[in-house]
Amino acid sequence: MQELVAIMLASGRTALDLALYLLLPVMVIMLAMMQALEARGILARAARLLAPPLRPFGIPGSGVFAMLQLLLISFAGPIATLSVQDRDGTHQRRIAATLAMVLAMPQANVLFPMAAAGMNLGAVVLISLVGGLTASSLTYYVLTRNLDSGQPAAAATETKVKPQDRRSLWAILVGGGQEGVQIVLSAIPALLLAIFAVNLLKHVGAIGLLEHILTPALQLLGLPGTAVLPLATKYLAGGTAMMGVTLELIKQGTMTMSEFNRLAGFLITPLDMVGVSVLSAAGPRVARIARPAVIGGLVGILVRGILHLLVF
Repeated sequence: MQELVAIMLASGRTALDLALYLLLPVMVIMLAMMQALEARGILARAARLLAPPLRPFGIPGSGVFAMLQLLLISFAGPIATLSVQDRDGTHQRRIAATLAMVLAMPQANVLFPMAAAGMNLGAVVLISLVGGLTASSLTYYVLTRNLDSGQPAAAATETKVKPQDRRSLWAILVGGGQEGVQIVLSAIPALLLAIFAVNLLKHVGAIGLLEHILTPALQLLGLPGTAVLPLATKYLAGGTAMMGVTLELIKQGTMTMSEFNRLAGFLITPLDMVGVSVLSAAGPRVARIARPAVIGGLVGILVRGILHLLVF
């Protein structure tokens, strides 16, 4: 029992350090900036500019918002766009392509904190575009080809521009910052529980057994056996928990940032049990196309992962 309590306390310290000293400042500032850009119509204009070249990949105009929300807010950011697509007549093939793209790309709540720790942000984002567009194209042209191919409503293919927010810039920035605080605070329980679960698995030897089994294969790819821990954490407990254990490994010197850059294509993505559950809950039409979107997302992640191993 004493060992269990010690694991709880250690997990709590790790979760709070991560949430309060890394996630909180990044999310507050990024959400404040995003709110200001959206309120002044800059995001909408950027989305309209990007929509035409992305449409051949199966992504509608509104899907550009989902990409920007993922890259600049968090893994939950695209829920608003997917919910709108669910209601506004966007064709299900294009909804599936949008969801697949989102699942194959990196989320801001992991991307920016890891960049602050030394990750190569530019390369990760550029490579993720290849993976995301691969996922959307495969989903649109192959995995959902049997869905009705009728054209979506015209309104659904264009990005709608919201009326400009008339509040002062300071009020908009503060409002965005408060939203960032709420996101971080709401993530603490899940983060703490996930880190506790992983620490418990380490304590009982499950992670060590996996490391022993997989180390030879990982070494062929130029990766340390300790890579098993962030990989297992990612797909069992989500991206934020993965970030927590990875930063701890880097702090301990058992993993380098160079090694993490090689792994990032497989690790920084919302495609895990938590992410898929949250994003597919955006609406009933979204839930119906979740399966092909997940398959497309997995292929996109595989492409990203291979490119990371080749580039880094």
